[in-house]
Amino acid sequence: MRHDDLHHSNNNILIVIDRNSNNHNTHRRWDVVINRINVNDVIDTAKFTPFHFKVVFWCLIIILFDGYDLAINGVALPLLMQQWSLSAVQAGMLASTALAGMMFGAMLFGTLADKIGRKNVILICVFIFSGFTFLGGFASNPTEFGILRFIAGLGIGGVMPNLVALTSEYAPQRLRSTLVTTMFSGYAVGGVMAALFGAWFTPNFGWEIMFFIAGIPLLLLPLIWMFLPESLTFLVKEKKDDQAGKILQRLNSTLLVNEHTQFELSEVKVSEPAFVSSLFKQGRAGSTLLFWLAFFMCLLTLYALGSWLPKLMMAAGYSLGNSLMFLLAMNIGAVIGTVGGGILADKFHLKPVIITLCLAGAVALSLLGFKSPQPVIYLLVAVAGAAAIGGQILLYSYVAQYYPLTVRSTGIGWASAVGRSGAIVGPILIGALLGMDLPHQINFMAVGFPVIIVAIAVALISRKSKPEALEAIKPVAIKA
Repeated sequence: MRHDDLHHSNNNILIVIDRNSNNHNTHRRWDVVINRINVNDVIDTAKFTPFHFKVVFWCLIIILFDGYDLAINGVALPLLMQQWSLSAVQAGMLASTALAGMMFGAMLFGTLADKIGRKNVILICVFIFSGFTFLGGFASNPTEFGILRFIAGLGIGGVMPNLVALTSEYAPQRLRSTLVTTMFSGYAVGGVMAALFGAWFTPNFGWEIMFFIAGIPLLLLPLIWMFLPESLTFLVKEKKDDQAGKILQRLNSTLLVNEHTQFELSEVKVSEPAFVSSLFKQGRAGSTLLFWLAFFMCLLTLYALGSWLPKLMMAAGYSLGNSLMFLLAMNIGAVIGTVGGGILADKFHLKPVIITLCLAGAVALSLLGFKSPQPVIYLLVAVAGAAAIGGQILLYSYVAQYYPLTVRSTGIGWASAVGRSGAIVGPILIGALLGMDLPHQINFMAVGFPVIIVAIAVALISRKSKPEALEAIKPVAIKA
């Protein structure tokens, strides 16, 4: 071996071995054995592989039922109001029980995942939200229903930040926004599914069937446990090098990993504990508060629409059947806005895409209060869905990319938890507005106003925390 065949680069030792040195005319194959591997560099520069598809697929399946759970409120509330003689305010408070559970679940499980692993928390949350939503179909009075919905909400709120964090962690840098938003489009697909199932099944089987369908993920738990990978960052931190090495080789088949390989993370100079206080360090305090404000206002709008859109449209003179189709149009718009927004975000940046979506949504919601041809109304509802649901999903992607890996689930979880308080306020606020018998133009303008605040908050968020807080580790050149 010549002297120049041994390279040193930033404490990374590369040993080059010539396996065909007997015949100089024979094609040489050079194998590179890497002593140290920067895990984040491998992920950032990886090509899209079947492994990436598997991560996105299983996270999408789980988030689909989260979106389904949101939309069944809009399907079930008008029926529950009739069956249990509820006022609009009472129904809004009943819808908010699950949202209160989501707030506590996001705080608890977002932080817990940084300690025990994202996969474990995801499995726990799926069991909770699927099982207790299923049991909600057996509720015989508002009290039972509210308690079951609150417990289910713990799992729903806890699973979302961890699905975002896991997908974002494994996504190559050039595709990160696209893959996260594609995964999260399942949220809107679940809303489409709920609207269709509500139109097809509730006339014959009642509102209960919607909750029984939500139990399907319980049957998928063994498959999720088998195929969904654990966080690579968590495995490296826990010194589970065998598992980490196998995942890295699936991300990049040219890597040669052995028992001497050491794994490194591109992290902050001083390791940050997974505490809420860490979100306010390294110049992140102002942006953290702005993220919380944006989540609060966006989720207020999202859950106000998700819970009350059919009732709002009925108040504007449409039938229940047509109103469920408006719910379908909202979620179709959300799918288009989410996937399209993710693609645009990878080309430009998340910030301008989110701002544009929010402003378009505010205009569309305001125009919904005025008489227009039905195709125009469907279009406006779709734009509103793209802004409310698509904007929220892009916000999750933004916050996932903003915080470092050590506090990523904590950052997403707390932003989501603060947002959930807005989600609690939203259905109650719209229920109160409907109870006041105001002109329906005022109702729609009230729903659209918070989206303008989201656009302003996002515009003020700094794109990064202080650069001096980060320690750059140069990528290792790998040849095979």
